[in-house]
Amino acid sequence: MAHRSRLAGFIIDCETGEIDQAARFWGGALGLAPGEVEDDEGALYVSLPDHPTHLYVAVQRVDHPSRVHLDIETDDLDAEAARLEKLGAKKLKFVKRWWVMEAPTGHRFCVVKMHHPDKGPAPNVWE
Repeated sequence: MAHRSRLAGFIIDCETGEIDQAARFWGGALGLAPGEVEDDEGALYVSLPDHPTHLYVAVQRVDHPSRVHLDIETDDLDAEAARLEKLGAKKLKFVKRWWVMEAPTGHRFCVVKMHHPDKGPAPNVWE
């Protein structure tokens, strides 16, 4: 059965206790006004909304070294994770509602649920 996926956006992982300060910096650097702090079951995020291409950009407080990771959104998490495994990625863990994966290059990324398929570029269709 076919499924769809596309780049959803970028998450700026910040190993900091000052998520507001990090969001002000990255918002200023990217020309995006920070939104409100969102607490998703203990994970703190500040979105940087209104990106002109509809990409989701957010700052996240983390307890690992700071880095940037991307999210791939899909209408079928398991099918997309399997497709990416065939390309050489590996599943690291399922967290709340998404897969944390690692590319063959060592980069971490997440496979998340598609929320607004009608906004932004058309998703890729995979058989």
